Amino acid sequence: MSDATPSNAPNSDEQDAQHMARLRAGYDAALNDLMERHAGKLLHYLLRSLQDEEDAADLAQETFVKVYQNRAKFDVRQKFSTWLYAIASNLVRDRFRWRSRHPQVSLDRENEATGKDFHDALAEDGRSPSESMQAGERAEAVRRAVAALPDELRLPLLLAEYEERSQSEIGEILGCSVKAVETRIYRARQQLRVCLGKLLENV
Repeated sequence: MSDATPSNAPNSDEQDAQHMARLRAGYDAALNDLMERHAGKLLHYLLRSLQDEEDAADLAQETFVKVYQNRAKFDVRQKFSTWLYAIASNLVRDRFRWRSRHPQVSLDRENEATGKDFHDALAEDGRSPSESMQAGERAEAVRRAVAALPDELRLPLLLAEYEERSQSEIGEILGCSVKAVETRIYRARQQLRVCLGKLLENV
């Protein structure tokens, strides 16, 4: 018996559309299916964006709450993951604005997250302590450089590099033109080159 997937099986986007149609029709359990499919990857995106596990977990949950609250507004012709990441990215912007008004709080929490990530990296690495230390310092330099980018540059860069989204999809997520996305990613990479050139001199 062949294990091949039938050619008429729905693809990922079609499955999402089916789940959203069920959710809009009153089958709340469809939200669990959507969360199972997207929550893990969304959490990674939020963690890279915010550099804070607690904030990332909070916003992941809030994103799906908003999916449920706005289920009737979803356009079935739209790609669900694009809509999902647009909601999440708006929440990230809101959180950045909140942090700008409470800089000491966000700095303290960022340091806590940094320490955890650094020690986890050392524990999971099979290299020598010296090599692990150097790799950890370089990773920390990159993390700090990305975190230092303004959110208008950080988000398109993360969506392109880590989420492998096309520039047109990033434009839909962030509500800007493809040309603006291209320009922002270019500027982000240029700033990282300048910043990392200085940071890595001390590693």
